[in-house]
Amino acid sequence: MKKELLIFLACLLTLALQAQHTLSGVVTDEDKQPLIGVNIAEIGTLNGTVTDYEGKYTLTVKTSTAALYFSYTGFITQEVKLTGQTELDITMAEGVDLGEIQVVGSRSYRRSSTDTPVAIDVIDISEVTANNGQVEINQILQYAAPSFNAGKQSGSDGADHIDPATLRGLGPDQTLVLINGKRRHQSSLVNIFGTRGRGNSGTDLNAIPTSAIKRIEVLRDGASAQYGSDAIAGVINIVLNDKVGELNGSVTYGAYNTSAEGDFPAGTPNTDGNRLDTDKDGNQIGDDKSLDGGSVKLAANYGFGIGKGGFANITTEYVSKNKTLRPSATFRRGFGEAAIDGFGIFVNAGVPIADKTEFYLFGGSNYRDTDAFAFTRNNPTARNVISIYPDGFTPRITSIINDNSVSAGIRTSTKDDWNIDINNTYGVNDFHYYIKGTLNASLEEASPTDFDAGGHRLSQNTSSLGFTKYFETFLNGTNVAFGLEYRKENFEIFSGEAGSYGTFDENGLLITRGDQNAPIDPETGDPRPGGSQGFPGYSPANEVDRSRSNIALYADAEFELSDPFLVSLAGRYESYSDFGNTLNYKLAARYEISQDFALRGSVSSGFRAPSLVQIFYNLKFTNFIGGVPVESLLAPNNSPVTAGFGIDKLKEEEATNASLGFVLNAGDFTATVDGYYIKIDDRIVLTGNFDASALNIGVSDAQFFANGLDTETTGLDVVLSWRRYIGDNKITAALMGNINSMKVKNVKSGNLDKGTFFGPRDEYFLLASAPNNKFRLNLGYEAPNWNVNLSVTRFSEVELLGFEVFEFEDPFATETINAARDTYEAKIITDVSVGVKLSDQFKLTVGANNLLNVYPTQQDSDWTEGGGYWDTVQMGFSGAYYFARLGFQF
Repeated sequence: MKKELLIFLACLLTLALQAQHTLSGVVTDEDKQPLIGVNIAEIGTLNGTVTDYEGKYTLTVKTSTAALYFSYTGFITQEVKLTGQTELDITMAEGVDLGEIQVVGSRSYRRSSTDTPVAIDVIDISEVTANNGQVEINQILQYAAPSFNAGKQSGSDGADHIDPATLRGLGPDQTLVLINGKRRHQSSLVNIFGTRGRGNSGTDLNAIPTSAIKRIEVLRDGASAQYGSDAIAGVINIVLNDKVGELNGSVTYGAYNTSAEGDFPAGTPNTDGNRLDTDKDGNQIGDDKSLDGGSVKLAANYGFGIGKGGFANITTEYVSKNKTLRPSATFRRGFGEAAIDGFGIFVNAGVPIADKTEFYLFGGSNYRDTDAFAFTRNNPTARNVISIYPDGFTPRITSIINDNSVSAGIRTSTKDDWNIDINNTYGVNDFHYYIKGTLNASLEEASPTDFDAGGHRLSQNTSSLGFTKYFETFLNGTNVAFGLEYRKENFEIFSGEAGSYGTFDENGLLITRGDQNAPIDPETGDPRPGGSQGFPGYSPANEVDRSRSNIALYADAEFELSDPFLVSLAGRYESYSDFGNTLNYKLAARYEISQDFALRGSVSSGFRAPSLVQIFYNLKFTNFIGGVPVESLLAPNNSPVTAGFGIDKLKEEEATNASLGFVLNAGDFTATVDGYYIKIDDRIVLTGNFDASALNIGVSDAQFFANGLDTETTGLDVVLSWRRYIGDNKITAALMGNINSMKVKNVKSGNLDKGTFFGPRDEYFLLASAPNNKFRLNLGYEAPNWNVNLSVTRFSEVELLGFEVFEFEDPFATETINAARDTYEAKIITDVSVGVKLSDQFKLTVGANNLLNVYPTQQDSDWTEGGGYWDTVQMGFSGAYYFARLGFQF
């Protein structure tokens, strides 16, 4: 493998050195005065430069027909397509593009993604979506960023509806998400069951329409000293569209191949002749299908000017996706991906209100109606009422998710060249459960079959004031930034109707006294359980309405010690109303050994505050362990039950980050290679289930959130890209890869049993979120009227422990672990797409993701987390996806 990689690199480097084009010129304002520090970038690459004190620049680009953009604080950005010239002078007009060129990881308006001291991926969303049938951001980033991993869940309650995603194998809540450089609120959902990121809350990226996005910047480095809590793994900054005078959009349809790869016994659920009917409740058998999971996406984006230099850009997007069903155990007939119907709208706008001053506004609203199957209730069981569901039933966990946000502010540039940004950003995520195709067994024949089960809500308001200035005469140039932020968060749990959570007596009355008894099931002789089957609703006892606030002060500076040597320093102090104070630092540097080659590195401290959801979330629920239902309690951190088990008050996670890498720009060839080290102390985890039967609180088990782990992660990110123009045609090749290794250094179980607190099975699940490696090779050919793209992705081996560990006398013995280990072999999947330009306005693209219909290694469905023949590993479990996309532009 190493030999082949070296040969590949050598070939690309040889080709890269054969073609390049040098351009020079002067950039001035409308009065012919030189503009110092104008950012000039080659579109679609990491290549760029800035003008000197005379407004002059020199830039070597890939081809004589490259496209460039020129950006400068307080001036309107220009895009220019070269036509072979070697000299190009630009005159820039004053406008509203204040701070547009600021990239994540730097507060300098002179800094572009090509010359930062840390690793940044810049993903052109319009280019990616034009050749990819994916309809959600998580799945797009899964194949566009080397260390980003996301997977569809099944049988994981709320996580079936909001996909957990990770960067560098860390938790979903250890990556900060920004929109236009402003902090995005998180989801109100906490991942509880067998999901990646178990015990974490992440940001719902899929609530943002892909058509609203201009580009996504992925900072692959710790950044708590710059941006605050959550930025341990890195930062994802979503930059919204700002084009005007153009209507563009697309219509996309796709579906999955139902022919699953594997050897399944006759009568296996969701094989031919035994497919669950997704349109009927009660374990009804439907028609066989060759395709399922059909999805439709309609998107439109339009921008228009406002006055002199103002703009508004509006995006609407509709997505409808049906369920998928794949072979599974009989207790999990609904194994597959959830159905989604959603609509979103996003706005990005800016209006000049004075000389070098603009008012800006962005935000949007997203609505999703989701539908996923829970575990099956087969007869005989006290959980079913035969007269309602004679054949048993598979409850449906549906949800209405509303995600709303708005950010508004004023940016201005003073006469002394200070850039000032005053902003307020508000966001709220509302997650409301409705359980359908179910019943409350204690109500017997009188039970409804659907319930309002309540839900949860998280809101966040952030106010900020920031100052930035570039000093030309200090050293070779110095950028200084400082500011403050005030943030307030609120978390709520609201209860559902009584039938969703309550147990009723023989007279149909809600049990509230010790002398009331639940009805007895005549088939099994067991008491009938209460609550809606599939997901018991939140009761008034679960209700929460808690808030906290924090204030932050930050300062950072970038010192150009010489032309090739840049040093960056950052510090941030935060004070939280609930757990105290934290102070973090960052030191980063970049040294250009030559015009084409630079070294870069950083070291920093970081932190993540325990979320309000982790502190106050609580629920009584039915946990299926190897297909057997167990009544469990997830106790809040401030509960006497939690304290009684010796679990301490949650505190912040603390991190140390270090990175070292290089950047190579050699003609048509670009390479970035970055190694990293991340040490995290006191990681917050969801413990295993402790015996709580002696507490007489109506449950068998109890579990908690706790600062339970210390981990160390090391890895390497590699991004190699090459492009060559041959006349009007373009050939591209790119290799992206991530090598990752996480180690659990310490399990902080205190006096509790270590195997229950965070045992080997939990550790395997954590490490599966950080797969050993992922590599993707993209090859493309683009002609004026057509294009073809081929991508090959290799997912590394993954190991998990099945539920059979609990069938052995000693579930943590080496022999037990070896017997229960499920190994998912390394797999390669192939994606292909072909696009044809039908006219100047329309382009048709057809293709397939996972063209060869490759599945993960088959396991025993009785012991997997979700009850299917595969766990939810990164490559997915739904097989080949075929799509067609019609794009339009007017």
